[in-house]
Amino acid sequence: MSSNTSDKESRVREVYSSLQKAVLDRNEAERKDDLPVIQVGTATCGRAAGALETLDAIREELEAQGIPGRVEEVGCNGHCYAEPLVTIRKQGWPPILYGSVKPGVAKVLVQRFLGEDDPCFEYLLGGLEPHELVPALEDFPRSAHEHRSLLKHCGEIDPDDLGEAVRVGAYGGLAKALAMDPEEVIEEINRSQLKGLGGAGYETWRKWMTCRQAADPEKFVICNADEGDPGAFMDRSLLEGDPHSVLEGMAICAWAVGASKGIVYIRAEYPLAVERVRKAIGIAQEAGFLGKDILGSGFDFHLEVFEAAGAFVCGEETALLASIEGQRGMPRIRPPFPADRGLHGKPTVINNVKTFASVQRILGQGWEAFAGLGSGSTRGTTVFALAGKVLNTGLVEVPMGTSLRKLVFEIGGGIPDSKQIKAVQIGGPSGGCLPESLLDTPIGFKSLREVGAMMGSGGMVVLDEDNCMVETARFFLDFTQKESCGKCTFCRIGTQQMLVILEEICRGEGSMEQLDLLESLAEDIRLGSLCNLGRTAPNPILTTIRHFRDEYEAHILEQKCPAKVCTALTSHYILPDKCERSCDACVGSCPTEAIWVNAKRIKVIDHALCIQCGACMDACPPQYQAVVKISPLADLPDRGERPKEEE
Repeated sequence: MSSNTSDKESRVREVYSSLQKAVLDRNEAERKDDLPVIQVGTATCGRAAGALETLDAIREELEAQGIPGRVEEVGCNGHCYAEPLVTIRKQGWPPILYGSVKPGVAKVLVQRFLGEDDPCFEYLLGGLEPHELVPALEDFPRSAHEHRSLLKHCGEIDPDDLGEAVRVGAYGGLAKALAMDPEEVIEEINRSQLKGLGGAGYETWRKWMTCRQAADPEKFVICNADEGDPGAFMDRSLLEGDPHSVLEGMAICAWAVGASKGIVYIRAEYPLAVERVRKAIGIAQEAGFLGKDILGSGFDFHLEVFEAAGAFVCGEETALLASIEGQRGMPRIRPPFPADRGLHGKPTVINNVKTFASVQRILGQGWEAFAGLGSGSTRGTTVFALAGKVLNTGLVEVPMGTSLRKLVFEIGGGIPDSKQIKAVQIGGPSGGCLPESLLDTPIGFKSLREVGAMMGSGGMVVLDEDNCMVETARFFLDFTQKESCGKCTFCRIGTQQMLVILEEICRGEGSMEQLDLLESLAEDIRLGSLCNLGRTAPNPILTTIRHFRDEYEAHILEQKCPAKVCTALTSHYILPDKCERSCDACVGSCPTEAIWVNAKRIKVIDHALCIQCGACMDACPPQYQAVVKISPLADLPDRGERPKEEE
């Protein structure tokens, strides 16, 4: 090692230590450590569940009871099924996480736990540290299969507090990187075997090296946070709960490739993420962790936030670049790839939120820790947004190679109401639908592609016996068809033609010839589309036809929807032998007045007026369960004509 390199390393470490101490000392001076800390998860998912009302209730009750305490807003820790979430840190007790804390429960926690030392076990979700009196969250069955790395500090630290981030190691990886040669940093990423976690699975180090070797001295680093998959919220939660981990990863990348400018591309539908990232950039620059002469290294890196308009296709990197440049978000032919010629024609590295957050951990903890997780050529961890027919919806982080079955049953808690699982739709709207027989497939880029699905950005929807696979395919194709930019013929016209066929099948108007045409069109679109939106749009159709062909045939040959979902092939019916004739709950619940009572006090549904909203099924008392759905509409017994209203 040369003396210049050694001097620079010493200077960077000295400046980092000085800044770290200054931030932590300032943080310590602003706090009184003997006070209890009440942390409320106010990420977007928490707010949707009423976390802001819970926050207000806690503050009001602390004041009313005269109890000193510090209230903090934190991000989402992944247990979205139990929102609003509150963590209380009190001397003498481990940090305790409480779930489903509505304002009334919040006041009880303040009164009994903070005021009387009663931990209120009836509201407890779990202790965050081992303790002889408090059941630990790590004892949950799901904890044996999860590995928190990217999500480790989400829900634990105040994302607006730089001191909290520095306390858990923020910008330590950047200090290490700045003391290394850029090529050494890229080699560290290579050894870790990190691949792009936005869904493509391209080797991260290769993209970085291509950009570094580009001759143009002006380069950009862009974080792709245009998370558009229905039901996916992994990137949003990371930005809302631990934004500095992403910013640090971007700065490490910028040093490695020689870039001085960075952009965080966030869709405008994420206002809280936009707000917290902008604030994080500001306080990090003010403290000296970003901006000019970072950590005394002579390296400058300036960041800004770009609010995207929300087009799904702008998740594709060339469409994203067009959007930033003020053009319509449409993909272009590659090569050249952005790493060679990207934003404004300059070499540009574009990586996903989770990829940059992984970079921060690789440099901070060493590549061995990252590469030690996972299996085969797929290393590290990945985050999934678990949604649909599963008990514990929310965010889960697992090592690569974990099976889908473990994800659904061991971590997700299985299917509610004793229903049978039918399929898992993985990879966003363009992902494949895998049946129960393929749930032992390990999570990985190659393994999922081999069974017709894909990693995607991390969306996962669990489907049970009440889901119609034909309607599921139609739903996802409808989304991708509407989000098509229309640039290439295969995607613009082909997806529309497939959607028309699927709609006819859902109405019972399809034919077996159309089923063959669907498969043919899907293959043509997959091979002929310009970008991955079009190439992957047929995945739900191809996988549902492959694994659930019997449901397609039932719609076509029998005009029947086995799951009783497709409205054109399904009707509501009131069973006379189960109906309590003195009960008019269904009559009063019908918004279209489609239910009438005949002379024998038997309820009858007028199918010409019924909109199949299901309100009558919900209103029918559970002890009767007289309202059912049938498919197809059978020859029903004559119950007389509905009396005509008198003029």
